[in-house]
Amino acid sequence: MTALEHDDSPVYLKLRATIAAAILRGQFRAGDQLPSVRALAAEHGANPLTVAKAYQSFQDDGYVEVRRGVGMFVLPGAVERLRIAERERFLTGHWPRVKEHIALLGLDVNELLGREIA
Repeated sequence: MTALEHDDSPVYLKLRATIAAAILRGQFRAGDQLPSVRALAAEHGANPLTVAKAYQSFQDDGYVEVRRGVGMFVLPGAVERLRIAERERFLTGHWPRVKEHIALLGLDVNELLGREIA
């Protein structure tokens, strides 16, 4: 599971988070072709319609384009715009819950930031 995924999210959102993380890590750059719907579905054990829904959300948001008969490609500027959108989603949707959980557990933020990730 990536940092962008959440256990309680619908499958298409988990797939979208996986794809977003791959784009943000540079696995797919502007102009790169994304895996086919069938290939990604097989890789993740998902229904192709679910993968298509995740891909459609990227197309709707203007991060990718479909070239009929060829595939889906990352658009120029998509990485930067996706990073901005994911930051906002994290800060408004996830950070408040994380911050509340940190306080509930009595954890020190500075200590957490200095801690090695296992």
